[in-house]
Amino acid sequence: MQYFLVKSEPFKYPWSQFEKEKSTFWDGVRNYQARNTLMSMKKGDLVLFYHSNEGLEIVGIAKVQKEYYQDPTTDDARWCVVDLKAYKKLKQPIPLSTIKKDQLLQYMPLVKQSRLSVMPITEEQFMRIIDLSETKL
Repeated sequence: MQYFLVKSEPFKYPWSQFEKEKSTFWDGVRNYQARNTLMSMKKGDLVLFYHSNEGLEIVGIAKVQKEYYQDPTTDDARWCVVDLKAYKKLKQPIPLSTIKKDQLLQYMPLVKQSRLSVMPITEEQFMRIIDLSETKL
């Protein structure tokens, strides 16, 4: 199993909408590094859902439901999407400020390559986020 993080601006596509819809295709990726990460996702992989620009916090977990295919929002064959399924809301959101202070998390691509919208993370980083969400910050 692999672990990832995707970012969405809450005014555009919030976690609450994702939960209502139950699943979505993750479109609009126009960065080659992020696209390559989408292409590496496998069915069943776990994906942290991060609210960017507003909120600045990890709020939920999704699962890859379908592996990459042509982005239906463009005719440009260079771009792809994956289908994600809402899996679980975190017990409490994990703010970026906490991530930046944590010895294990401060090296996540979320901190080091903040412009990426889709990124891989390690199993240890994923589990640390889950642990933090279960404890009172």
